[in-house]
Formats: sequence, structure tokens, C-alpha cells
Amino acid sequence: MQFHLDTKSFTAERAWDARLIGEVDTVTIRLHWTDRPYRWHVNDGPEVFVVLAGTVDMHYRQAGEEKIQRLEEGQIFLAEEGDAHVAHPVGEARILVVERRDSV
Repeated sequence: MQFHLDTKSFTAERAWDARLIGEVDTVTIRLHWTDRPYRWHVNDGPEVFVVLAGTVDMHYRQAGEEKIQRLEEGQIFLAEEGDAHVAHPVGEARILVVERRDSV
């Protein structure tokens, strides 16, 4: 099956709603729309964020210190298993997230 989605026009009813793009083995690929921060969390596997549209400030903790990495369109952030992080969009953002199915 082929799939086509215009990521620039994708929206959702509420922040962090997502459209499942597909699954590869035990990994999900989702397109998220948001205009609000997520919540601090730690995944039980790696998580890849690809900013497709907008800007996202990725907050993460390293050696107990909070750091912020600004991600522009086309930039990628990898949160390794156990990394505490939270994404804060600057306005609206569309983010492709690749992570283990049912990751917490």
C-alpha cells in the first residue's frame, strides 16, 4: 500500500494528536501536530524526533542539569532510552516521531 500525506497542512484537534504513518517490526512512525509543550517523560527505548515544520525547543536533562536544544525544520533529536526530555514547540510544529510501539 502506498501512502501520501501533506505534512505542511496536517493539523489535529488537540496538541500532540498524531497520525500513524506506519510500523516497521516493533517501531511506530507517527506525525504529530502540536502548539503546546508535551510533558517531561522517559522512554523505555530510543525516540527520534524530526521537525518537519516549525521550531521546537527540546528540553532534556544531562548529568542532572536541564539543557535546551533548539530544533529548526529538518533537524533531528535522538533521546536515548532513559533520557528525560520534553518538547516545547515555538508556535505550531509538525514532528515525525519514531519510537518503539507502546513506548512510555
